[in-house]
Amino acid sequence: MSTESVDGSDTRPTIEVTEDAAEQAHSLLEGEGLDDGIAGLRLFVQQGGCAGLSYGMRFDDEPEDDDTIYEHHGLRVFVDPASLKYIEGSVLDFESGLQAEGFHVENPNVVSECGCGESFRT
Repeated sequence: MSTESVDGSDTRPTIEVTEDAAEQAHSLLEGEGLDDGIAGLRLFVQQGGCAGLSYGMRFDDEPEDDDTIYEHHGLRVFVDPASLKYIEGSVLDFESGLQAEGFHVENPNVVSECGCGESFRT
């Protein structure tokens, strides 16, 4: 699914992936024995958490027919149409620190988050 503007440039909502996040995801894909040329990371939004919505991630063998597919640093990211409206313009990053390590979504559409940062509201 892609929208073309009059001048031919791609105008679909973007999901960016940092190099650190792509490297970590590639490592995990490899550990799962998945072909990163076909398989990818599914990024989605689900109901839940104290703020109403939460992010979900999993590896899928291949995209669904109606997914938007992004590719950054060789990592394929699959986003379903319902989730895309909540996370368009987001950046997927990987953070490591003293208290936690993991993937983090920087979402410009968020108007509030819960205290733990696991759920959000748009």
